[in-house]
Amino acid sequence: MSSAFTVETQDGIARITLDLPGEPVNKITRGVREELARILDDVGRDDQVRAVVLLSGKPDTFIAGADIEEFTALKSRGEARRLVQNGQALLNRIEDLGKPVVAAIHGACLGGGLETALACTYRVASDDEKTKLGLPEVQLGIIPAAGGCQRLPRLIGIEAALDIILAGKTIAAKRAFRRGLVDDLVHPAILERVALEAADRLAGGWRPKRRGRGLKGLFLERNPAGRRLVFSMARKQVLKRTGGHYPAPLAALQTVQHGLRHGVEAGLDMESAEFADLAVGEVSRQLVGIFFATTALKKDAGVPDPPESLPIRRLSIVGAGFMGSGIGGTAVAVAGVDVRFRDAELRFVAKGLKSARKILDDRKQRRRITRYEHRRLVALLSGGTDWSGFGRADLVIEAVPEDLNIKHEVFKLIESRVRDDCVLASNTSTIPITQIARVAKHPERVLGMHFFSPVEKMPLLEVIVTNETAAWATVTAVAFGRKMGKTVVVVRDCPGFWVNRILSPYLNEAGRLMKEGVRIEQIDRVMKRYGFPVGPVRLLDEIGLDVGLKASSVLHDAYGDRMAPLDGIARLVKEGRLGRKSGRGFYTYSGRKRAVDKSIYEFLGAAPDPRMSDTEVENRLAFAMLNEAARALDDAVVRCARDGDMAAIFGIGFPPFRGGPLRTLDRMGAEQAVQRLEGLQLSYGDRFTPAPVLVRMATDSGRFYPET
Repeated sequence: MSSAFTVETQDGIARITLDLPGEPVNKITRGVREELARILDDVGRDDQVRAVVLLSGKPDTFIAGADIEEFTALKSRGEARRLVQNGQALLNRIEDLGKPVVAAIHGACLGGGLETALACTYRVASDDEKTKLGLPEVQLGIIPAAGGCQRLPRLIGIEAALDIILAGKTIAAKRAFRRGLVDDLVHPAILERVALEAADRLAGGWRPKRRGRGLKGLFLERNPAGRRLVFSMARKQVLKRTGGHYPAPLAALQTVQHGLRHGVEAGLDMESAEFADLAVGEVSRQLVGIFFATTALKKDAGVPDPPESLPIRRLSIVGAGFMGSGIGGTAVAVAGVDVRFRDAELRFVAKGLKSARKILDDRKQRRRITRYEHRRLVALLSGGTDWSGFGRADLVIEAVPEDLNIKHEVFKLIESRVRDDCVLASNTSTIPITQIARVAKHPERVLGMHFFSPVEKMPLLEVIVTNETAAWATVTAVAFGRKMGKTVVVVRDCPGFWVNRILSPYLNEAGRLMKEGVRIEQIDRVMKRYGFPVGPVRLLDEIGLDVGLKASSVLHDAYGDRMAPLDGIARLVKEGRLGRKSGRGFYTYSGRKRAVDKSIYEFLGAAPDPRMSDTEVENRLAFAMLNEAARALDDAVVRCARDGDMAAIFGIGFPPFRGGPLRTLDRMGAEQAVQRLEGLQLSYGDRFTPAPVLVRMATDSGRFYPET
């Protein structure tokens, strides 16, 4: 195997450069660990070496973390524990080398990469925006187990360390410097020189003065009672955020606490034990599966044998309302493109520009961009009531109300004003793109780009293609969506596409439960316990009952009675009860306060509370979605089960620890799923008729994913 390291020594300073052959980023593989151990032995014995600088040969990565492929190959708890203990021994070797070691950090320094830097004597980081530091292990269902839970709290304090470890946070180099995670922050051009100078000073006996933690650190972290309070508060926050579904943050919390109470050696021992338990657990397996799926989607152009995508430098948006302004603001903030709004009246344009600018204002306030970058990006926003600028647009997104006639008029006007190579997209959430493209002279460049609300926060983008959409248009839309920071899933054109199609039966079933008198609090509580970020009733309020009504009518027309919505929704909309945006829906809203509107049951003509069990409520809601997901995949709405599960997780908030609706069905087994659905069908009607694909799979032990 080719060497991953080069070692050069000059003036008593050994420069150890990691450049993993054949890989775009550095990661800690078995070979890297073994080679680095040999190098450390050599420089440790070499009396001519006074200090060491650890560098990366990759352009934008220090060390991105451990080799996840190696991690997934673990078959037993004992094997996992030995892997971790070997890693701990290597980093202990760095810490105990007897000679100062300086980490020169540029680019991603994550997971095992940051743990390596923490074992060093001194850390110099570049102030480049690509330099990010963090311990994201809990996002894979494991914990930092190569000393991260021990060294980080001792370096920057318990509270600051827990903030990074328990949420799997990644922070910019400037913030890391302010927290004391890195000792020096410099321009990338002088990173190596400063690191070498620091190594020379350290070898001469100089020691850095690190910042104290202030009165808060003194009172909270340096006495037993204060520490107990910090850990107690952290535990409550973890349980509130995770609902107890994710064991890794709690394990990390216990490991940090144990190490601080009993010493580093005891903490490292607990790190390896907890890692071993988590690594072979089901939650971690599902989260690692999501990691690989999202990584694959980042490389997926959306079509086989893809042509080159066209560059998008200028984006025009028709409709400066809530969705249009969100798309435009995010496109400027993340992709840095020129955005032009067009709406019927100047007051709508002004409101849209203000909303788009708020996204930039928020990024400046959070110090994600400087005031100079903010000023530059704001200048990219413009708008008007005419069609100025559309002739130069590379992409036009229509974001007008969900009315086919309006969309037809808009598309005719757009097409008469743009270049032949301009991609035309609709942000419709339910109307088939084929129907919208019917008026287009060039339907091959028409597709859907379905963003989710709020655009700046929701990670999913559905790119919807028709039978006529050209491959060049598809790959261009996918590439631009990815440039906007979205997880992009290509979906075949049909009413509701993927996300709204599988979501609608779930929301409709919640309506039926309310009609039967099941309490709204119970419905939402049960599905939050299942793992959704919010329950279905609250989700309806967040979406907007008027939006839900339009979507449900389209889906009901397309799919029949199994998509029949709750009768009372139309009456609620007529009364102006639109959900959160109007201050009243199923809940009432006052500032940050939210309460169930008790009049809703009478309004819906609900029956007396039947005191239905939580289990029955969960089964009805979950299987409404799971069954429709199986149907939609069988209809080839998405290209594969992976795409369907990722869209559900990133678009609906389907519980990641369950792996997605199709993974959930695979874990359950088709035979058991069919039995459960048949029981629901017998009790509640034909909308629970098992999807034909599940019936077929039940007879031949089929699966949506190949067995691993």
